[in-house]
Amino acid sequence: MTRRILTVLWLIGIAIVPAAAAEKETPLPKGLPPYGNLKPIETPQVTTRRLANGLTLWFVSRPGFPKVSYTLAVRGGMSADPQDLPGVADLIVATIDQGTTTRNARQIAEALQAAGGDLNGSAGIESIVLNTSVLAARAEAGLAVLADVAQNATFPDSEVALAKRNAADHLEQQEADPQFLASRALARALFGQHPYAVTSITQDTITKTTAQVLRSEYSRRFRPDQALLVVVGDFDPSKMEAACDSLFGRWAAPATPPVLPAEKPAFVPPHAVFFVNRSDSVQTTIAVGSLGPAEGNPDYAAARVANALYGGMFGSRLTTNIREDKGYTYSPGSYLVSRRATGIFQTWASVRNEVTGATLNEIDYELNRMSTTTPSDEELVHAERYLVGTEALSLQAQDSVGRSMARLWVLGLPPEELGKENAEIGKVTLKDVDAVASRYFPAARQTVVAVGVESVIREQLAPFQLEIKPAP
Repeated sequence: MTRRILTVLWLIGIAIVPAAAAEKETPLPKGLPPYGNLKPIETPQVTTRRLANGLTLWFVSRPGFPKVSYTLAVRGGMSADPQDLPGVADLIVATIDQGTTTRNARQIAEALQAAGGDLNGSAGIESIVLNTSVLAARAEAGLAVLADVAQNATFPDSEVALAKRNAADHLEQQEADPQFLASRALARALFGQHPYAVTSITQDTITKTTAQVLRSEYSRRFRPDQALLVVVGDFDPSKMEAACDSLFGRWAAPATPPVLPAEKPAFVPPHAVFFVNRSDSVQTTIAVGSLGPAEGNPDYAAARVANALYGGMFGSRLTTNIREDKGYTYSPGSYLVSRRATGIFQTWASVRNEVTGATLNEIDYELNRMSTTTPSDEELVHAERYLVGTEALSLQAQDSVGRSMARLWVLGLPPEELGKENAEIGKVTLKDVDAVASRYFPAARQTVVAVGVESVIREQLAPFQLEIKPAP
């Protein structure tokens, strides 16, 4: 059993050797058998339905474990916020379960607890998602509460006032977090005036938002013809469909136009350095980003593999370089984030002030190395197995399946895309990696954000001969 666990950890790229021992690695014994065939993830079997009012239903039946997970996604996240109220979607999520026409906040919480669950919500860039997992024996009772919140939220004045105070306190805490500052600045630098530039609420939005504003925005976004309900777990599909029709069937769409997806950005991100000054900081948080392929794009699978090789897993080139070899930072990394209209490559590292310039130099080196040289066969196999392995582990959880399905729907993709993407990962070749790396990875395409002491940033990054200016 121990050997099996260690093998799984090694396959998915998790470090199982302390960093101090990394310098004395023991080579693997000779004569080990080669890797077996990489088994692609099977797409969960999804039954799709559509109610007369336009609500889309995706059912994933998983008998055996006596729980049912509900994920309700509606189009209209932060990218749909009014221009004068950026981030107001956060306040919708914070207050949506604080009262309906028939239940107060306590009754909502108690009803869900009696069903074995609670309600979680999140405001993404393009959607608002509500999720709860309840006991299978109480599945309809849990669904009834979710349906009530989705259709009948009232946003009581007293609860909105409390949520605004909490939001202001939370924002104040976030403003002290350099990674939050870097993330916000990078989005603004990459997208300019495009709706994707909004990543968080502002103090001005908190001040101006009233309960009536939230009721209006809720009414505009929460509509059945722009919503998906994913049900995952131990349930009878025919009975679940009848319950959904009974509880959601009278939900009517308003006469107002639906929320439309954001258009493809026309803004070209500049190759420049944007700084956020933190005068007492002992380190610099560096965020490097550029636009990439969106999920569903033919380049997407190869881009995921290339990103894993570059910085998206523990054994990546970036981690080996600036963590293991040079000790500049503890946990660098890179991510490929998908929006409906575009993808985003992001690189992150928080480093000591004195190695700010050296770190960006190594990031540029690894980006250019990816774009100009072919990885090894071993790197390719490691990256592909890491991606498929971590996805397989993630999809063991019902909530994770629901969120993955909801993400696909928000992006305009069918449920079958999940299995298709992972099958394509196993087919990615070195030639495919070279093609996407040369297209998306060159350092000259990147926008740089640095959060730290302004004088340090200017001095350390001056040799790169890039324009250095305050973050937007």
